Amino acid sequence: MLLKIAWRNIWRNKRRSAIVLGSIIVGVIAIIFMDAFMIGWMNQMLRNQISLNTAHVQIHKEGFNDSKVTQNFMPDYKEVDKVLSENNNIAHYSRRTITFGLLSSASNSSGVYIYGVDHDKEGSVSLIEASIVEGTYLTGGEREITMGTKLAEKLSVSLGDKVVVMVNTPEGSIGSDVFRIVGLFKTPSSEYDKSYIYVNLPSAQRMMEIGDNIYEYAVVVKDYNNANLVRDQIIAKLDNRYEVFSYEDLLPMLVMQVQMMDEYMGIFYFIIGLAMIFGIINVMLMAVFERIHEFGVLMSIGMKSRKLFAMVVTEASVLGVVGTIIGVVIGALLLWPISISGINLVDFASSLDSVGIGSIIYPELVLGKVITTIILIPFMTIIGAIYPAYRAVKLEPVYALRYV
Repeated sequence: MLLKIAWRNIWRNKRRSAIVLGSIIVGVIAIIFMDAFMIGWMNQMLRNQISLNTAHVQIHKEGFNDSKVTQNFMPDYKEVDKVLSENNNIAHYSRRTITFGLLSSASNSSGVYIYGVDHDKEGSVSLIEASIVEGTYLTGGEREITMGTKLAEKLSVSLGDKVVVMVNTPEGSIGSDVFRIVGLFKTPSSEYDKSYIYVNLPSAQRMMEIGDNIYEYAVVVKDYNNANLVRDQIIAKLDNRYEVFSYEDLLPMLVMQVQMMDEYMGIFYFIIGLAMIFGIINVMLMAVFERIHEFGVLMSIGMKSRKLFAMVVTEASVLGVVGTIIGVVIGALLLWPISISGINLVDFASSLDSVGIGSIIYPELVLGKVITTIILIPFMTIIGAIYPAYRAVKLEPVYALRYV
């Protein structure tokens, strides 16, 4: 009965109720959009960093992550290969050599990170193959090299040109080789494009004079949420000659930023909710003052204070629930095409590329966040209605009956 009466009371003043309902709907849509944009922003930055060269799990010789010297190659990579092939949670893995060296062209030179990779497996653990914009990816041929477009511009080279790579060997001598550019890539990170080159694993091993040794296994798991689980499974199978890290271990600052995003959104929720509370207080107080005579009649015929209180709160609750549902539906419908096409921030491309995000942000709508909104907003409207309801029940029936 209270719900029915509350619904009728709401629409006694259609304009006022429509304004309140509209403000709730706009607030919910704003929360949906901001939540989705921030989640998409942070997850995109994390995924891009993982896909560039971090992968979900990395395996090295013990101490390699702290000291990436050429002497720290894996003691027995075939044992690691066996452990990885037997783990059902692993989707793909690739062997790598990693070193720092000097890349030179006829007109310039630059210090670079040199990755020697399995050309047929690396495409499954990183996005380098998918990021090729000119030429082709590594095919396994002799002396092939791919580099970022930014690095090619710096060296004034293009497809088909030859470059010289020089590295340190484990014995302390200088290893060098001549490579021909077969492909140029462009990733979401401009800094990465300036600093990394890829060659075939046998070419890197020959140039570095390390035989068939490698420095790293990059592992992609079937569900990235299980990265720490897979890390622990691998550690349990290997001895202390190896170190195993998940992306959370390798990218602690970035992971922390993603986790802190919930706190940022909590502040945003609080601001929206606070504005909504004051709006509800204002509207419901106006409704109470307009209906003082009505409340006097109800109390004089025996309506208890708690029922009168519940009636006023129910009116606000109905507005909150209806406004939230409409806002969520409209927000989801508006967000769906944007999440597919993305939000093009090309005017800020240079800034976004510098932090590895990319110029197009793809918002992500998370069910848990939607449920939080559905619960939180009606709760805020109930809080906003408490004071007006309190004022209503504190009216003296005699005064209320005589009020004009």
